[in-house]
Amino acid sequence: MVYGDQGAAFVLIQPVDDHDMEEMEQELACIRESISAPFLLATVPVQNWNQDLSPWPAPPVFGKEGFGDGASAFLRRIQEETIPHLQKEHAPLPQAKYILGGYSLAGLFALWACHTLAGFDGVAAASPSVWFPGFLAFAKEHPLQARAVYLSLGDREEKTRNPVMAQVGECIRTLYAHYDAAPGLEAALEWNPGNHFRDAGLRTAKAFAWVMERL
Repeated sequence: MVYGDQGAAFVLIQPVDDHDMEEMEQELACIRESISAPFLLATVPVQNWNQDLSPWPAPPVFGKEGFGDGASAFLRRIQEETIPHLQKEHAPLPQAKYILGGYSLAGLFALWACHTLAGFDGVAAASPSVWFPGFLAFAKEHPLQARAVYLSLGDREEKTRNPVMAQVGECIRTLYAHYDAAPGLEAALEWNPGNHFRDAGLRTAKAFAWVMERL
């Protein structure tokens, strides 16, 4: 789905599942309230969340389903299908800024993608799964190829009993410090009330709006 305006100054791209789509109207309304610039928001459906958004295999952290390595293929889909379609059918401005973002594992995917290649001006990572095994080391070895990055976390997310996911607070503080020290990169870390499952649409909207304002 594509929402927004022809001749947009910003193009927002967000991997989504059914839950994200349930909150999309609230997310769009919040973005519009926060910033007046015309924008497009393209949702990219995710068929298998743990497979399609994971940069490399990892063991399960809850339940029995582990993580795959489908992020590269999913990123190619965005590059080769989503962006060309938007440029052809929705005519964003030639100088439009492109922002990749999402919630939870989609937020991790957005960060990984902007460490992997250039092409996105900003990354909006709301409650990203930065506890993902090996991601911090990867982020430190590969510079973020964007001009602005927004991170957020719920203030109760690191209080989970799951020992892997409980590392999320320490991981996101470390990641923010790394970004904040990088020359030419604007970075933010915002703490929201609640656990991981609270206000996903609102948190994602705040992420996109902050990056749009900085760009």
